[in-house]
Amino acid sequence: MRLDDEKLKFLETKANEIRQSIIGMLVAAGSGHSAGPLGMADVFAALYFHSLALDPKNPSWEGRDRLVLSNGHICPVLYATMAHAGYFPVEELKTLRKFGTRLQGHPHRTSLPGLETSSGPLGSGLSQAIGMALGLRMDKKLNWVLCLMSDGEQDEGQTWEAVLQAGKERLYNLICIMDRNNIQIDGNTEDIMPLEPLKAKYEAFNWHVLEIDGHNFDQIISAIDEAKAIYEKPKMIIAHTIPGKGVDFMERRFEWHGVPPNKEQAEIALEELRTLGGRITSEHQ
Repeated sequence: MRLDDEKLKFLETKANEIRQSIIGMLVAAGSGHSAGPLGMADVFAALYFHSLALDPKNPSWEGRDRLVLSNGHICPVLYATMAHAGYFPVEELKTLRKFGTRLQGHPHRTSLPGLETSSGPLGSGLSQAIGMALGLRMDKKLNWVLCLMSDGEQDEGQTWEAVLQAGKERLYNLICIMDRNNIQIDGNTEDIMPLEPLKAKYEAFNWHVLEIDGHNFDQIISAIDEAKAIYEKPKMIIAHTIPGKGVDFMERRFEWHGVPPNKEQAEIALEELRTLGGRITSEHQ
């Protein structure tokens, strides 16, 4: 679909606000992951502010879609998006990774309303999402299950066992989005453990596969719409993203995978994002 100018401005602004919150959270925590959360801000903005059926005022609503974050280390983008969507006060974001916080370094399901799973061990999220999708199908529910994955966790054997199972079960209500940012903690994915051809691999396991620019809202939303229209198999959206998106000195650098900015770096990053926010406003006037 082609978004109208007003909706595009809204989503771009939300993604920029989410990125600014991510920087603020990380510098306050003094630890955490930078590159992945910044890279996935556009996808999360599209999901929470357009494509998913969710109710922040009633997080346990039976009619909600389920979102499973398999790569739990990018939870700053999940928390920031949830806060901006109204699940909890934005001010609480500064408690990330603090003692007693609801915002753990990896999502803890019972700590925060709106979280569907606890996550951290890479490779397990897809298995959890498959269980949800199977259960909903058995109950004849029409809810969608969205599973967010990293490209690095395609190294995990459990991932491919789950991919095989989903294809066998023809889980039409399961949509996965892979953050194809080409980095992991030790370097570039194609140097650590080459993944390509990813599209062909998923198709061989009986999945419907789409490849998109993970920073293009028209493509993100169109891919989700197409995925919802495919009923005979599970769907994988490979979203090509730039790690560290929006912060020039972080972009495409694997060194920022698991490192937070210090105060000086955070101020530079925030100034860059504020400038970008101003450009978004002027471009849509």
